[in-house]
Amino acid sequence: MSDWQLWEVFIRTKGGLDHRHAGSIHAADAEMALRHARDTYTRRMEGVSVWVVRSADIVASDPGEAGELFEPAESKIYRHPTFYQLPEAVNHM
Repeated sequence: MSDWQLWEVFIRTKGGLDHRHAGSIHAADAEMALRHARDTYTRRMEGVSVWVVRSADIVASDPGEAGELFEPAESKIYRHPTFYQLPEAVNHM
């Protein structure tokens, strides 16, 4: 079991919803990871879809570099619909 890899588990609880991170499991391969994820995280019929991803394959940004990574978006105000007037018919948005 020492050579088993760490896998991240994502579950979709209902059709049309996003997959959400549920937790992590250890498994020898993808098929075993999927079975372990199903057995561990959907025992009570919580899901309609399961994704497993090797933790080693996930690439993440460094929180310390968030400013330089996301700063270019701040200068593009046209990407933020804050200056549009909504009609009364859609005022609930």
